[in-house]
Amino acid sequence: MSLFNIFNVTGSAMSAESVRLNTTSSNLANANSVSSSAQETYKARHPIFAAALDSAQGSASVPVQLQGIVESNEPLSAEYNPEHPLANSAGYIYKSNVNVMEEMANMISASRSYQNNVQVADASKQMLMKTLQMGK
Repeated sequence: MSLFNIFNVTGSAMSAESVRLNTTSSNLANANSVSSSAQETYKARHPIFAAALDSAQGSASVPVQLQGIVESNEPLSAEYNPEHPLANSAGYIYKSNVNVMEEMANMISASRSYQNNVQVADASKQMLMKTLQMGK
Protein backbone atom coordinates (compact mmCIF):
# COMPACT_ATOMS: atom_id res chain seq x y z
CA MET A 1 0.00 0.00 0.00
CA SER A 2 1.50 3.31 -0.99
CA LEU A 3 1.38 6.46 1.10
CA PHE A 4 -1.22 7.90 -1.26
CA ASN A 5 -3.59 4.99 -0.53
CA ILE A 6 -3.19 5.69 3.18
CA PHE A 7 -4.69 9.12 2.57
CA ASN A 8 -7.70 7.47 0.89
CA VAL A 9 -8.14 5.09 3.81
CA THR A 10 -7.81 7.73 6.52
CA GLY A 11 -9.97 10.18 4.59
CA SER A 12 -12.82 7.72 4.19
CA ALA A 13 -12.47 6.62 7.83
CA MET A 14 -12.63 10.25 9.01
CA SER A 15 -15.72 10.76 6.88
CA ALA A 16 -17.29 7.64 8.41
CA GLU A 17 -16.50 8.80 11.94
CA SER A 18 -17.97 12.19 11.12
CA VAL A 19 -21.25 10.52 10.10
CA ARG A 20 -21.11 8.45 13.28
CA LEU A 21 -20.60 11.58 15.40
CA ASN A 22 -23.45 13.42 13.67
CA THR A 23 -25.80 10.48 14.15
CA THR A 24 -24.83 10.17 17.80
CA SER A 25 -25.34 13.88 18.41
CA SER A 26 -28.78 13.65 16.80
CA ASN A 27 -29.64 10.75 19.08
CA LEU A 28 -28.47 12.64 22.16
CA ALA A 29 -30.38 15.76 21.15
CA ASN A 30 -33.59 13.71 20.90
CA ALA A 31 -33.03 11.46 23.92
CA ASN A 32 -35.74 13.14 25.99
CA SER A 33 -38.28 13.65 23.23
CA VAL A 34 -41.83 12.43 23.76
CA SER A 35 -44.81 11.88 21.52
CA SER A 36 -48.43 10.83 21.69
CA SER A 37 -47.95 7.83 19.39
CA ALA A 38 -45.30 5.17 18.93
CA GLN A 39 -45.06 5.92 15.19
CA GLU A 40 -44.15 9.58 15.73
CA THR A 41 -41.64 9.01 18.55
CA TYR A 42 -37.96 9.52 17.76
CA LYS A 43 -36.10 6.22 17.45
CA ALA A 44 -32.34 5.98 17.87
CA ARG A 45 -30.44 5.85 14.59
CA HIS A 46 -27.19 4.03 13.87
CA PRO A 47 -24.96 4.16 10.77
CA ILE A 48 -23.98 0.90 9.08
CA PHE A 49 -20.54 0.80 7.48
CA ALA A 50 -18.82 -1.71 5.23
CA ALA A 51 -15.10 -2.10 4.84
CA ALA A 52 -14.13 -2.59 1.23
CA LEU A 53 -10.59 -3.85 1.69
CA ASP A 54 -10.59 -6.04 -1.42
CA SER A 55 -11.71 -3.23 -3.67
CA ALA A 56 -9.35 -0.82 -1.88
CA GLN A 57 -6.46 -2.47 -3.69
CA GLY A 58 -7.63 -0.62 -6.81
CA SER A 59 -6.87 3.04 -7.31
CA ALA A 60 -10.23 4.82 -7.13
CA SER A 61 -12.14 2.90 -4.46
CA VAL A 62 -13.21 4.18 -1.05
CA PRO A 63 -12.11 1.79 1.74
CA VAL A 64 -14.93 2.61 4.21
CA GLN A 65 -18.42 2.89 2.77
CA LEU A 66 -21.64 4.03 4.41
CA GLN A 67 -24.29 1.38 3.74
CA GLY A 68 -27.08 3.35 5.37
CA ILE A 69 -28.53 4.63 8.60
CA VAL A 70 -31.02 2.38 10.36
CA GLU A 71 -33.48 3.00 13.18
CA SER A 72 -33.10 1.01 16.35
CA ASN A 73 -35.67 -1.70 16.96
CA GLU A 74 -35.41 -1.38 20.75
CA PRO A 75 -38.83 -0.90 22.32
CA LEU A 76 -40.09 2.56 23.18
CA SER A 77 -41.13 3.27 26.73
CA ALA A 78 -44.76 4.17 27.30
CA GLU A 79 -45.56 6.23 30.37
CA TYR A 80 -48.97 6.88 31.82
CA ASN A 81 -49.18 10.66 32.23
CA PRO A 82 -52.68 11.96 31.41
CA GLU A 83 -51.69 15.50 32.47
CA HIS A 84 -49.04 15.80 29.76
CA PRO A 85 -50.12 17.95 26.79
CA LEU A 86 -48.96 15.28 24.33
CA ALA A 87 -50.77 12.40 26.06
CA ASN A 88 -52.97 10.31 23.78
CA SER A 89 -56.62 9.50 24.48
CA ALA A 90 -55.57 6.67 26.82
CA GLY A 91 -53.30 9.05 28.78
CA TYR A 92 -49.97 7.63 27.57
CA ILE A 93 -46.89 9.37 26.21
CA TYR A 94 -44.10 7.55 24.39
CA LYS A 95 -40.45 8.24 25.13
CA SER A 96 -37.53 7.77 22.79
CA ASN A 97 -35.50 4.54 22.90
CA VAL A 98 -32.16 6.39 22.98
CA ASN A 99 -29.78 4.98 25.59
CA VAL A 100 -27.76 8.01 26.71
CA MET A 101 -24.92 5.95 28.20
CA GLU A 102 -24.47 3.94 25.00
CA GLU A 103 -24.53 7.11 22.93
CA MET A 104 -21.93 8.81 25.12
CA ALA A 105 -19.64 5.79 24.84
CA ASN A 106 -20.24 5.75 21.07
CA MET A 107 -19.42 9.45 20.86
CA ILE A 108 -16.14 9.00 22.77
CA SER A 109 -15.21 6.04 20.57
CA ALA A 110 -15.99 7.91 17.35
CA SER A 111 -14.11 10.99 18.51
CA ARG A 112 -11.01 8.98 19.38
CA SER A 113 -11.17 7.02 16.13
CA TYR A 114 -11.37 10.29 14.21
CA GLN A 115 -8.39 11.63 16.17
CA ASN A 116 -6.38 8.46 15.47
CA ASN A 117 -7.06 8.76 11.75
CA VAL A 118 -5.91 12.37 11.81
CA GLN A 119 -2.67 11.24 13.46
CA VAL A 120 -2.17 8.50 10.87
CA ALA A 121 -2.72 10.99 8.04
CA ASP A 122 -0.30 13.44 9.66
CA ALA A 123 2.36 10.74 10.16
CA SER A 124 1.94 9.64 6.53
CA LYS A 125 2.31 13.23 5.37
CA GLN A 126 5.51 13.60 7.39
CA MET A 127 6.91 10.35 5.94
CA LEU A 128 6.05 11.50 2.44
CA MET A 129 7.75 14.84 3.04
CA LYS A 130 10.87 13.09 4.41
CA THR A 131 10.91 10.82 1.37
CA LEU A 132 10.74 13.81 -0.96
CA GLN A 133 13.56 15.53 0.93
CA MET A 134 15.79 12.48 0.47
CA GLY A 135 15.96 13.24 -3.23
CA LYS A 136 17.54 16.65 -2.70
